[in-house]
Amino acid sequence: MSVPLCRIYLITPPVIADPAAFARTLQAALEGGDIGAVQLRLKDVADDVIAEAVRILLPITNRRDIALILNDRPDLAARLGCDGVHIGQSDGPFDAARRAMGAGRIVGVTCHDSRDLAMDASEAGADYVAFGAFFPTDTKATTHRPDLEVLEIWQETMLTPCVAIGGISVENCAPLVTAGADFLAVSAGVWRHPEGPAAAVAAFNARIAEGLKNRPGA
Repeated sequence: MSVPLCRIYLITPPVIADPAAFARTLQAALEGGDIGAVQLRLKDVADDVIAEAVRILLPITNRRDIALILNDRPDLAARLGCDGVHIGQSDGPFDAARRAMGAGRIVGVTCHDSRDLAMDASEAGADYVAFGAFFPTDTKATTHRPDLEVLEIWQETMLTPCVAIGGISVENCAPLVTAGADFLAVSAGVWRHPEGPAAAVAAFNARIAEGLKNRPGA
């Protein structure tokens, strides 16, 4: 029987004023323990700002074999050499994102609280689907609030990995892991942790290990 896994999907802060300075902060986070992916999420900024951030951050994630995923922009993700792109329901059709990225790179899709949207994305060839927001968050405005059942059913019935997102902290993450999340998308829970990002990542991984012990079939 395979061992169930759950990993951190780390989302950058919504504003990165100095990518070079943030690179040092990111490296500190990566030294805290296992991280499966890093999403660069910069809203309402010029393309050259995103390009500069990718130029600085991509070598860091590459050295650790961690996927760097760009939010919203398949065109930029492909041009800048990112490992993947994450698209929301309003970011254009999946097929266009896949054409831009090609078959060998990651395309993930926001599916809110809808198994139907997730199944459509999975059948279209999405590499992962994201459910959320599970908890209140000030990272972005949210209107959907899934319950744990969506993760439980997905884990029991589908092979496409699922990401849990939205207000996830060290304190509240274990039930999401037990329910079946393959990844925990975290942002403020790492960057605003009182002991720093490395301590946050270590604490998240400890809670993930606890949650996995209680997952059915573990």
